[in-house]
Amino acid sequence: MRDYEVVYIFHPSLTEEDVGERLEKLHARVTSGEGAEITALDHWGVRQLAYEIEGQMQGYYAVAQFTAEPSDLPEFERVLKLDEDLLRYLVVLNEGEPSSGMSIVAETYSEDEDEDRDDDEDDDDPDEDEEEGRGEASPPEFSGGRGRRRRIDGPRIELLNYKDVSTLSRFVTEQGKILPKRTTKVPARFQRTLGRAVKRARYLALLPYVQSHDR
Repeated sequence: MRDYEVVYIFHPSLTEEDVGERLEKLHARVTSGEGAEITALDHWGVRQLAYEIEGQMQGYYAVAQFTAEPSDLPEFERVLKLDEDLLRYLVVLNEGEPSSGMSIVAETYSEDEDEDRDDDEDDDDPDEDEEEGRGEASPPEFSGGRGRRRRIDGPRIELLNYKDVSTLSRFVTEQGKILPKRTTKVPARFQRTLGRAVKRARYLALLPYVQSHDR
């Protein structure tokens, strides 16, 4: 058994009751095996899409987390593709992200810890971050002048959620491009996680591919 998460984008004309009925039938397919179950279900409701999908600028979002055998997924996805009211979906391994659009942050925050990280970065060793590969970083805030940046006050991100649009947006330029590591100064591991999260968010129309999306 493995833990999975699926994000659905249904036609905006469907009500919560309509979506609930569809999900009940869909989930019956993936939970038919012994030990398989739905562990979380979160209805986000109708939201604005970052770009048009099948002629729609809004979609009904729902997120489900479940445990199942990998061999059950092909049949599950085959059934998903047959639903004409399902504009788009994404099935991924669940790595602990909550079904909501929030990332997981540390319970406590130490200014001394943040200052220590800043002191390390002042050494300006371009290879150091690549070797460390740590996933601990808070979203940076950028200032003008010589480009000196300071971290946003608050706890560090322990698990970046690809559905956390507000956090991901801090790492994307006005043109919709992911900020490079030389700009963000985050560890290499976090930068790789960031890239994957942004790509998933774009596919789900949570973020635009470009700032002015014409599609």
